[in-house]
Amino acid sequence: MLSNIDKLIISFDNALRTIMTPAQTVRPVPGRDLSEVELTETEKKESIALMRVNHVGEVCAQALYQGQALTARNEAVQAALVEAAREETEHLAWTERRITELGGRKSFLNPLWYGGSFTIGAVSGIFGDKWNLGFLAETENQVGAHLAGHLQRLPQSDEKSRAIVAQMQIDEASHATMAMSYGGTELPLPVKFAMKLGSKVMTGTAYWV
Repeated sequence: MLSNIDKLIISFDNALRTIMTPAQTVRPVPGRDLSEVELTETEKKESIALMRVNHVGEVCAQALYQGQALTARNEAVQAALVEAAREETEHLAWTERRITELGGRKSFLNPLWYGGSFTIGAVSGIFGDKWNLGFLAETENQVGAHLAGHLQRLPQSDEKSRAIVAQMQIDEASHATMAMSYGGTELPLPVKFAMKLGSKVMTGTAYWV
């Protein structure tokens, strides 16, 4: 069994990998066989901004899962959280690759997003596994709604970006289901509302910065 020091070292290593190095994917990138189409300058700017927001969301997901796994009390829950973080790494790789293909850049504030999300995840774990998992499920549900909105905003002709977002939406729903199956509980409405406000600030900032 890992000591708390070992867990902190692993968490620090994961933070550096997430922020400083290109993410890797085992699964094929959704839409990889689709042809790249020429987007107007306005369409390209919109796709870049939205994919940057999605990339920030995946940076936050990595941090959230790692923070929650650090303070989760049940070893099965810890293992499930770590495995979910690995799956989210693929989303990180997909969005990063798509940003590069479009000629865009990642958010300058990724270290800030990571640190904040890691802290939130670690604190949620302190309240116990049922609240920890409930927080995770609600986060994934809100992310799913956010991705649905992006599918409406992304240019119809940008099929490659749309394919990535559509698959991410499916995966996030699966993670929410996993969290509840491990004993997650429904969060109070004020907590859900506060989470939505925080997400709105993050997505609004990442769209530009």
